[in-house]
Amino acid sequence: MNDPGEIRITDSWVKACRGEKNNVDPALPYSWLVEKEISPSGSVEDVLTIFLTNRECQFHCLMCDLWKNTTDHTSGDGLVSGQIEWVLNQTPAVKHIKLYNSGSFFDPRAIPPGEYQRIAALLEGFQTVIVESHPAFIGDRCIEFRDAIKADLQVAIGLECVNISILEKLNKRMTLDDFTGSVTFLLDNDIFTRSFILLRPPFLTEHDGIFWAERSIDFAFDAGVECCVIIPVRGGNGAMEQLAAKGLFSPPDIRSLEKVLEYGIEKQAGRVFADTWDLKQFSMCDKCHTARADRISGMNLTQRILPEIICL
Repeated sequence: MNDPGEIRITDSWVKACRGEKNNVDPALPYSWLVEKEISPSGSVEDVLTIFLTNRECQFHCLMCDLWKNTTDHTSGDGLVSGQIEWVLNQTPAVKHIKLYNSGSFFDPRAIPPGEYQRIAALLEGFQTVIVESHPAFIGDRCIEFRDAIKADLQVAIGLECVNISILEKLNKRMTLDDFTGSVTFLLDNDIFTRSFILLRPPFLTEHDGIFWAERSIDFAFDAGVECCVIIPVRGGNGAMEQLAAKGLFSPPDIRSLEKVLEYGIEKQAGRVFADTWDLKQFSMCDKCHTARADRISGMNLTQRILPEIICL
């Protein structure tokens, strides 16, 4: 695609492109849901995901829109654990839970470490607990939380794209060595990892977007990651619209998502999922969209390549 030219991607530029944050209640999660996911053993089970409301991430990644549902201040004592308790009081019993906080669970400005013990008490009975973190916060706090919970801990880390030039432009403040070092540290401490992989971040053509998503899957599994999640890059955060206006970003086609998911599953190196949120925006054809979305969801749950969709 076109060269970024005069655009200098910095924290201040990314923030200047934004609109307003949503009005969120610091005592409540901004969303939660229960969805099915295939486990490493091959069984399809319910997973509860709680989208916690807390302080905005200190990193300002080019493609991120998670800041929309954050606050400007660190949560007071008991607020984060209170959000978890509020959801657990109204959901059916499940064995697996994701605590996603629009940033890094181990960032003390986001989740006060003093909350760990109360959160751990609330999580008693779960088999798997999944949180997310930037490599900058991977360290002793991970071990502290692992020791507090009576469940398997998995940490999701955004690898994003292993094209070094693109990774730098994403303003993530992370190197590939940071990623592999974090995965090694977690594995050495009996903590599994999953990785987020971007499909067609800015500055890449459709073809190159597919190529680098596949190389990123290769890199993640070689590093020891157990699960990869492919995320088609969306607009909507302000910065992406600025880049799109200059011909520097276009969302990927749903068929590219199918292709990368197929590639990951065929590797048989670990679980590979495609993010299915609002897939309609990536479809070029109303006639085959539903069939393609169903195929992607089916491959997520079976980890098998399903018959190709032929659009007439």
